[in-house]
Amino acid sequence: MTRIDFYLLTSTNPDLRLDYACRLAHKAWSKGHRVYLNCSDSVQADDIDRLLWRFRDDAFLPHALAADDPEEAVVCGSGEPPVTHNDLLINLADTTADSFSRFTRMAEIVIEHDPVRLPARERFRFYREQGYPLQTHQIRTAG
Repeated sequence: MTRIDFYLLTSTNPDLRLDYACRLAHKAWSKGHRVYLNCSDSVQADDIDRLLWRFRDDAFLPHALAADDPEEAVVCGSGEPPVTHNDLLINLADTTADSFSRFTRMAEIVIEHDPVRLPARERFRFYREQGYPLQTHQIRTAG
C-alpha cells in the first residue's frame, strides 16, 4: 500500500513549494529511485523542469518532461505517469493521478496558501478514509 507523506511548509510562497519538490526528487534519485513530479498543468511542468536544472549549484539531477523522455529517472508531467515509474510520486497538482496507488510512496507538498492547502486537506481526508498510511512533516522555511 502506498505510503503518503505530507510536507507542511511554513510559507505562502509557491516558489518554495517547487524548490522543496526539487530537493525531494534529488534525494530520492540519489538513493536510486525513479520519480514522477505530477504537475497541475504543462506550465507548472515546464517551471519545475527549468528549476531542476538550477536548484543546486553542486549537483546534477537527470530529468525530463514526460512528453520528451518518459523513461528518464526523474520525469515532470501533468498527465498519467509513465508505466516505468512507481517508486515516488511528488504531487504538485490539486488532484492526484488516478494511478497513485501503484507507487511505493507519494509526497504531497503543502504551503500556507488556501488554494493549495484546502484541496490538500480534502486529499488527506480521502487517503485516511481509504486506509493509506499517512505521515505529516512540519517543515520550517526561511521564506
